[in-house]
Amino acid sequence: MTPVPLPHDPLWPRAGGWPEPTPSRADLAVLGVPTWRTSLSPTGAHATPAAVRDALRRYSPALIAGPDGEPVDLGGLAVVDHGDVDEPDGPDGEARARAAVAAAAAGANVVVALGGDNALTVPVALGAWGDDLPAAGLVTLDAHHDLRDGVSNGSPVRRLIEAGLDPTRIVQVGIADFANSAAYARQARDLGITVVTLDDVRRRGPGGLGDVVREALDVAGAAGGPVHLDVDVDVCDRSVAPGCPASVPGGLAAWELRALVRAAAADPRVRSVDVAEVDATADAPDGRTVRLAALCVLEVLAGVARRG
Repeated sequence: MTPVPLPHDPLWPRAGGWPEPTPSRADLAVLGVPTWRTSLSPTGAHATPAAVRDALRRYSPALIAGPDGEPVDLGGLAVVDHGDVDEPDGPDGEARARAAVAAAAAGANVVVALGGDNALTVPVALGAWGDDLPAAGLVTLDAHHDLRDGVSNGSPVRRLIEAGLDPTRIVQVGIADFANSAAYARQARDLGITVVTLDDVRRRGPGGLGDVVREALDVAGAAGGPVHLDVDVDVCDRSVAPGCPASVPGGLAAWELRALVRAAAADPRVRSVDVAEVDATADAPDGRTVRLAALCVLEVLAGVARRG
């Protein structure tokens, strides 16, 4: 089926369509890291970066009301697109991804990596942290601990710890019942990882989401180093994220994930973000999961705008 062209309105600019990098510093850099070959479940997540870029064109870079109540045009921020890392799985692919992220981070305030499955978190975080790894921190918005053995989308947190990340500066938000084993839950506790369960988030209520983020960043950023934010979209309810192989009924609402992402991105300690675990080839016909992933990218941009 031939796609229907989107209408053009000079008073309704579209997001996406960002230029290639220039020597000047950007507010936000976008980079595709389409990992998928080591996924624990069959996935077409390598198709997702392109799908997210297409979905971004369905939205405008505008906030209805800023701090003063006036509309805010985020189109004034400098956003660049570094394209995709070719074949980022495996040792050679991860090395390419780390180098690409490091280059993007050197020219931008924040890097957003479009996955891909959750395996991308390792090269993206390490590439963004660079020599700051000893003081770095990690916040995950994820239903899963990701502490499995081996190399897969189920192992990024364990692999980052093995690479030198202090587990006491890891905060996992949204950890869900029936999505983890008791053994890995005990392992997270014994490592000193701070776990904020899905039920914990819900008990804080809508007005407490900002507090959840601030407390998480205070732990992850305790040593003064950069913080990486892992946005695993399968933390959401399956009704809004059917394109996430591991999403379950009862997860976060789409608005909750978006609010958490914007609040985190508003903090200058967050230097890199990945959006993971969306399989564009398994999405609902209306593309709701990919569209949510695209909105998470715009929420990062909205957060960066709030930094002033």
